Amino acid sequence: MVTTPNKPSSWIHEIQLEKVGDWSLFQFSESLQLRMENLLEKEKFDQLTPDEIAELDAIGELDRIFTHINAMLAAQSANS
Repeated sequence: MVTTPNKPSSWIHEIQLEKVGDWSLFQFSESLQLRMENLLEKEKFDQLTPDEIAELDAIGELDRIFTHINAMLAAQSANS
């Protein structure tokens, strides 16, 4: 049986910084982004396994964290 990670820290190696204009923003790697999109698509049709639900929850939490951090960086940059 394959176990999927269910903690945001499980994907620490899937995090990258990308230069966007004058800013460096945290983003998912292409493979993690594609995995999240695949899970979201399966969720639309109620086809997620319990492991996939936990995986999507963890990826979603990581996404919310990065959205918040990136917004803080943008606000700090705007105030400088």
